[in-house]
Amino acid sequence: MGNFRLNDIIETRMNAVFRRRWLTASLLLGGLIFLLSLSLIQPSASQAQVLYFTPTPNENGQIFYTVKEGDTCISVSLLNQVSLDDLRRLNNLDAACVLITGSKLLLGTVEPQPTSAVLPTETPVLPSPTPFRGTGRVCIVLFNDVNGNALAEEGESAIPGGAVSITDRLGRVSLTGETSPSLEEPACFDNLEEGEYNISVAIPQGYNPTTLLNYALKVSAGDNSVLDFGAQLSSQAVPTPVSEGGRSPLMAVMGGIILLAGLGLAVYARLLTRK
Repeated sequence: MGNFRLNDIIETRMNAVFRRRWLTASLLLGGLIFLLSLSLIQPSASQAQVLYFTPTPNENGQIFYTVKEGDTCISVSLLNQVSLDDLRRLNNLDAACVLITGSKLLLGTVEPQPTSAVLPTETPVLPSPTPFRGTGRVCIVLFNDVNGNALAEEGESAIPGGAVSITDRLGRVSLTGETSPSLEEPACFDNLEEGEYNISVAIPQGYNPTTLLNYALKVSAGDNSVLDFGAQLSSQAVPTPVSEGGRSPLMAVMGGIILLAGLGLAVYARLLTRK
């Protein structure tokens, strides 16, 4: 009986020791697994991310790769996705395919994209605005210049029947007409386009001009020009003034001569009687 209890006590203690050791080993194993999982999940900060950019074509469309230390034809072929045969053919490499660090390998050629030329912006040519061409009016007066001072004065009347001519410098306009017998209603020409004109007047027969009969006139839009031309009768004479009392000056002269002759004869007769 005593031996049985002793065995139970020894077995119980051994089980307790085993459990403690098992728990310790489990904890150590669990910590190791946890640390290992952390190292796998979290990337190492010391490792730099390596990026590779495919070489771009130059202006001629050629793609070159610069050989780095440790490169081989196989690594360059895999890195740039170029077949090994093409890499050898493009760069005249033999079967050994020995690469020199720093040299350039031709990977291929692409058709260069033409650079679109910047065309100059064409400025639209706007149509020139049509110049405004207005019209004017010209009236012609031929007056009887009685006193010959070349001025149309009060009391001087109009001379009808004078020939009027209006022409422009370019020969596109040629108008004719006659002078009016009324100063209030002269001969007028309407709707004359802007420009330079020559106006001339031919006076009727029996008149002499007292002004120039040609005039150069520039007509502008809205102008209303009145030109005066003068003439007087060629047979017009100034009347001889009559002396007071109705006596002629010739008779007065003759009377004076007769009186002087009579006085001379009287003086001569008196001198003869004294002798």
